[in-house]
Amino acid sequence: MAKRLPPLQPRLAAIAQWVPAGAHLTDVGTDHGYLPLHLLAEGRIASAIATDIRPGPLDNAWRSARESGIPLDCRLCDGLAAVRPEETDTIVIAGMGGETMIHILSEAPWAREGPALLLQPMSKSELLRAWLPVNGCRIVRERLVEDRGVLYPILSCRGGGHPPPLTPGQAWVGLARGDPLYPAYAAQRIQSLRRAADGLSQASDPTSRQRAQELLDILKEVEEMV
Repeated sequence: MAKRLPPLQPRLAAIAQWVPAGAHLTDVGTDHGYLPLHLLAEGRIASAIATDIRPGPLDNAWRSARESGIPLDCRLCDGLAAVRPEETDTIVIAGMGGETMIHILSEAPWAREGPALLLQPMSKSELLRAWLPVNGCRIVRERLVEDRGVLYPILSCRGGGHPPPLTPGQAWVGLARGDPLYPAYAAQRIQSLRRAADGLSQASDPTSRQRAQELLDILKEVEEMV
């Protein structure tokens, strides 16, 4: 008898809501493969590729697929290196830092030209938000989700064109102003800015003090925004 899949974590369930019906999905950094397996089981998507850079997590995904009786195409690779553009129209990259996401999208320029991108950074979200429009990706919408007491942003993006760049404040605090969780998220981001600026302002080298002033300028913009 096929084993039932465990429920999706809140952050993965929120991403699943934004996956288009009938999508040809690629889940980068899939871990146990629960997101694509749930969507396949529900008949929401046409196909799914699960990738991971490490054999251990990919073995977990393969085992989850076998135990649930749901076929899943598992590929060992760095990001999208083993995925062809014609195989996918929706790419999920979740559960990793913004800098890693930038690396993955930089190595696969085709991913910034057509597929829908659903991105859920665990850290450095300000770097990812700032990078996306400069590299041809428009942030269509953003939402927040609370998972195990932590607030995470989810970005829905589309490639193509020349979207306007974000201001430093927008990059730092995000674009989910209408979200019920936005006030709490903005307060956390403001606190992080203050802490970083305070720490750098104590340094004696000019570079750190200059960076502290830059963060204080961003802080002023963010406070005016929220």
